[in-house]
Amino acid sequence: MYAVKSSLPDTTVKLVGEALQGALVDLVDLSLVAKQTHWNILGARFRSIHLQLDDVVSTARAHADTVAERAATVGISPDGRAATVASHSGLPTAPEGWQQDVDAIRGMVAALAAVVARMRERLESIGDTDLVTQDVLVQITKDLEKHHWMFQAENVG
Repeated sequence: MYAVKSSLPDTTVKLVGEALQGALVDLVDLSLVAKQTHWNILGARFRSIHLQLDDVVSTARAHADTVAERAATVGISPDGRAATVASHSGLPTAPEGWQQDVDAIRGMVAALAAVVARMRERLESIGDTDLVTQDVLVQITKDLEKHHWMFQAENVG
């Protein structure tokens, strides 16, 4: 079987691979949480939040692809299967059924806070061991923090 061999040392591949796999799982789950909320939101702010949720889904999916491709590049087989995501995600689950707009906002604030915290932990764990992966995780964290801020701003009032 052919395996991609990285130019990075094996210890770096292991460390970076764990960070990337964790990021992939959280990003896939974030896209699912946001989409579930998107389909089930009700309330006066339905349209604006519905569209905002689409932005989160797009961001999470684009970054998930980047993370998976980076993992493959360094010789780690990315695993985004449903069972893997379900058993390893650190995000709160989306509630079943309809959600009022204010509850949906609170849920997204919590989900985004969880994934941002986990991204920051990954950044800290890899440090400057691999600056390319660090850059990938920095960009993800930056984009997710922006979504987190925007949902928090929706919750004021």
